[in-house]
Amino acid sequence: MNDNAVVKSIGIAPYPAALGAEVSCGDLRGIDAGIRAMLRQAWLDNLMLVFRGQTLSDADLLEVSTIFGDTAIAAVKPKDDLFQPVAIVSNVVENGRKIGVLGDGEVIWHSDHSFNEKPLSAALLYALEVPPAGGDTHFSNMYLALKTLPRDLRARIEGLTIKNDGSLNSAGERRTNDIITDVREYAGVSHPIIRTHESGFDVLYLGRRPNAYVNGLTVADSEALLDRLWAHATQPAFTWAHRWQVGDLVVWDNRCVMHRRDPFDPQARRIMHRAQCEGERPVRTPDAAARGFHPSCSRAATPVAA
Repeated sequence: MNDNAVVKSIGIAPYPAALGAEVSCGDLRGIDAGIRAMLRQAWLDNLMLVFRGQTLSDADLLEVSTIFGDTAIAAVKPKDDLFQPVAIVSNVVENGRKIGVLGDGEVIWHSDHSFNEKPLSAALLYALEVPPAGGDTHFSNMYLALKTLPRDLRARIEGLTIKNDGSLNSAGERRTNDIITDVREYAGVSHPIIRTHESGFDVLYLGRRPNAYVNGLTVADSEALLDRLWAHATQPAFTWAHRWQVGDLVVWDNRCVMHRRDPFDPQARRIMHRAQCEGERPVRTPDAAARGFHPSCSRAATPVAA
């Protein structure tokens, strides 16, 4: 903790969109247990939080991550070919070697680590260098996506699960040596399409699109259903686009938010450090539907970039 700048209060300004809020709290290294609890609740309420003007070491970033849950090890090997709590998301090459992952291209809509039995809860991304244009990160409210599903589509997905593939990352790069030739046969992890969140409300949970398969359907029917779901869940009315500045820390709830990234000039440098928190196995609680919908579903939904 930074004893010279103890945070006494915070301000939370929700964005004019279906999710997200900017938090004014000064230096995140100087917060006490009371402020930490307020920030965690703001994260649950707003789904995604932005903290501007931070100066965080990797150790600081990991300490901040504990506000939102237990720190998890990254699914990539950013340094010295070792799995570590802090991953580097970057297109930069130093001494002939990539220092991070995901490059400079588009990163498609996804939820992180859906290929794991227990996907992440919180994901934190901290900006050290940003390009002059491009590289914006978009977020989508999956509570609202579920609430607004057409009636026939909502009925169609009741009780269904999606098998998730981990052979490719969200930039289309190969993560494993697995070559998927039949989505029905490979050994992937399955999760319910409708899961119940820690908040007690149901949410649409899709994972990532490549090689996904709705269990029990023909491949053609699975593809058609997934295409419909993804087209619905990623429409602009559900989203917010974050335009990065150096010193930004963005924290989102990976259980109820999907995200994607715009491409940017490959000659520009972009360096982000990323931390994450352990999640739980996705399940559907029978009485969740009776609670109605998460309060974020009533927010204005004007998809304007920050």
